[in-house]
Amino acid sequence: MHSAVPLKSSLVPPLGVGEKITLPGKSETLFKARELATVGFFLFFFKSNMTAVKLSEGHISLGSSGTLFYRQAEPSDGKAKLSVLLLHGIRFSSENWLTIGTLEILAKAGCRVVGIDLPGLGNSKAAVAPAAVGELAPGDFLKQVLEALQLGPAVVVSPSLSGMYSLPFLFQNSSLVRAYIPVAPICTEKFTPEQYSSIQTPTLIVYGDQDTQLGEVSLNNLKNLANHKVMVMKGAGHPCYLDNPAEWHKAVLEFLQTL
Repeated sequence: MHSAVPLKSSLVPPLGVGEKITLPGKSETLFKARELATVGFFLFFFKSNMTAVKLSEGHISLGSSGTLFYRQAEPSDGKAKLSVLLLHGIRFSSENWLTIGTLEILAKAGCRVVGIDLPGLGNSKAAVAPAAVGELAPGDFLKQVLEALQLGPAVVVSPSLSGMYSLPFLFQNSSLVRAYIPVAPICTEKFTPEQYSSIQTPTLIVYGDQDTQLGEVSLNNLKNLANHKVMVMKGAGHPCYLDNPAEWHKAVLEFLQTL
């Protein structure tokens, strides 16, 4: 079961070339438009796609694990073409997807998008994690999340820490993963090339070229997936989607259009 509370839209408007966006309370610049083509895409996107979006937040109950907090964005008419589940890394939460606009941008493209706060993190600090950090969580954990949200088969976006949840879910419940977008996730070394090659789920592997550790390690394992594409974000680090949200959103939207 889940309950939701409506929220006001918080999407940052499209930026011009060379403009910047900085997250509240952060000193570092997270986005700078480097190419006119990238910004031009978003100017076209916002002008041509005016789907109204409904934002909400709430909690889902997962029995002995406790409750998880989530944020959601969906077309206001309720007619979503795809479901998207946004996970996050250890230093982040669903708030990051709200702040950089991922929730609303994907909803404007016709998706029902849900970002959860993983157990012990964000607004889910009281929830009990089903496994220690760096260990594989039960594959049914995210299945319970999808069922509680009534989300159905979903595109799973999985950065960093969340690999401990998404990878066992992918291998044990691949029919519930409409597509997979791993962003330098952990735990990729826990599966064999043969196991990866057995998965037919459409996959977009994303990493920043400045992430020379986890980014490259995860790529070397994930590239064994049978049906994958690779997107390298130039000049971006481990949380590459924060370094260049425009490039991130463009890549994700283009990938979703192929499903």
